[in-house]
Amino acid sequence: MTPPDTGLLPDARSAADVLVRPLAERDWDAIVALEARAYAADGLSEGREALKSRYHQGTCFVLDDAEGRLGGYLLALPYPPFASPDLSRAERAEQGAEHSARNLHAHDLVIAEHLRGRGLGPRLLTHLLHTAEELAYERISLVAVRGAHVLWAELGYRAHPEVELPSSYGANAVYMSMEVG
Repeated sequence: MTPPDTGLLPDARSAADVLVRPLAERDWDAIVALEARAYAADGLSEGREALKSRYHQGTCFVLDDAEGRLGGYLLALPYPPFASPDLSRAERAEQGAEHSARNLHAHDLVIAEHLRGRGLGPRLLTHLLHTAEELAYERISLVAVRGAHVLWAELGYRAHPEVELPSSYGANAVYMSMEVG
């Protein structure tokens, strides 16, 4: 996952006019386009089928801007701790099932270019954390790509370099997690 928009230097535009809402079926075209712009150049783009297989009702969210355009998304799904989806293929139904360890995997977070610098990445992450608490998840995990582990660590995620990741994440990917609550 790329680093979130940390909002450390927000511009003058307000984030108040951006709505966080549950992901809906109508959002997939925009999500696929945002994901491709964010990851294709690095060979990390998954494509529609794989992205849709990461959907889990109640833990996936989008941002709507003031003009009604999709301005970002966060895909999170229950997943075994210390494991992660393979970017090169869609999930099988049993992989996304509830797990006794109660781990919620934040698979992907992308903010559209026109909304960056407003603190919306942390806003989505805070929304996910509250959702995880409400749903009694014990941990949130993610895979940091493109050197983003440094920024995720600043947000409270701990690196687990011992976790072996699918090669589809590239050589510098790092599995990270934080406890909920």
